[in-house]
Amino acid sequence: MRIVIAPDKFKGSLSAPEVCSHLEKGLQRGAGGNLDVVRIPVADGGEGTLDAAVGSGFIRRTATVTGPTGQPVEADYAVRGHEAVIEMATASGLALVPNVRKGGRPVSADASAATSLGTGQLIRAALDAGCRRIVLGVGGSANTDGGAGLLQALGARFLDSRNNELPPGGAALANLHSIDFTDFEPRLVDTRFVLASDVDNPLLGAQGAAAVFGPQKGATQQDVGMLDAALARFVEVLAREIGFRAVKAAEAPGAGAAGGVGYAAIAVLAATRRPGIDVVLEFTGLADRLAGADLVITGEGSLDEQSLLGKTPMGVARAAAAQGVPVVAVCGRTTLDPEQAAAAGFEDIHALTALETDVNRCIAEAGPLLEQLGTQMSAGLAANRPAAASTKEDLRV
Repeated sequence: MRIVIAPDKFKGSLSAPEVCSHLEKGLQRGAGGNLDVVRIPVADGGEGTLDAAVGSGFIRRTATVTGPTGQPVEADYAVRGHEAVIEMATASGLALVPNVRKGGRPVSADASAATSLGTGQLIRAALDAGCRRIVLGVGGSANTDGGAGLLQALGARFLDSRNNELPPGGAALANLHSIDFTDFEPRLVDTRFVLASDVDNPLLGAQGAAAVFGPQKGATQQDVGMLDAALARFVEVLAREIGFRAVKAAEAPGAGAAGGVGYAAIAVLAATRRPGIDVVLEFTGLADRLAGADLVITGEGSLDEQSLLGKTPMGVARAAAAQGVPVVAVCGRTTLDPEQAAAAGFEDIHALTALETDVNRCIAEAGPLLEQLGTQMSAGLAANRPAAASTKEDLRV
């Protein structure tokens, strides 16, 4: 049997490559090592996108960049030929910000000063590596600077009324007077960008970057109002420099992604926004690698109603259905009933909570539990597949 394992990460427990590894170990144990297993770690454009790229033949590279608080960090990106994949969280992620507690909840130390500079430095590193198609996987960002830091890393100068360069962060944009693109990176003219994001928020207003995502980064209500006004100032000044497209881009779906990095990507880098899962499945070549498969196993940590809105397992299920390959899902926990699972295209769903009811233990021991689950699934395959069976209907777990 040829089985394709194409899961997302189990957040807080295992990366997607680790899920693949543990599950394959269990499957092979139960099948006596007689399975042809293809591992394809996938993601939805956010955390895990880099792992998916490396698992599909991209080469991991590392650059020293400026983190969201101004401290140097080692950030990875991936290269294959003239294409690069950048996972923004590695350079500008909230996980890189020291946390303090405010009102009993963990928040980032300074949401108004965090910068996306490091992400722009990763873009420059990719250009230096000869890449001319760059996928920006955004998500988990610490900044709300509209992508100003990203543009600064590429040569733009953000100036106040006295021609002094602004300090980093979204709040500083309130004092923006002009943007100097004289030394802007010339190689960008020949570079195509894809913004991999499921976020469809605009840049400004009640559904904008500051209002919706600012509080997740530690912004108070006062901060939110200040940041939104500063981002509006950014749009006004940028429109004077590049024209009306700056205003139009602020209203585009996805402009509010990653603290407004989506806005800079759309307005200045002419990025095309696409659903993250579609981008990942494309560069992993999942559709082609499904050829000849008897079964696909996908999944993520929590398989629930949100998963049905275009998360990784649904993208994998759609790709498998197009090739007539049955799909089962594995997860830490699920809230989907059998009818929802069937409607989503899953033959079955296997949750770790069926093996261990203590959720904390499921999280802590996800690897061994996945191996146990894989062994059980192999036994189910053997039981449901007569020796002469050759049709995919006989391969349901």
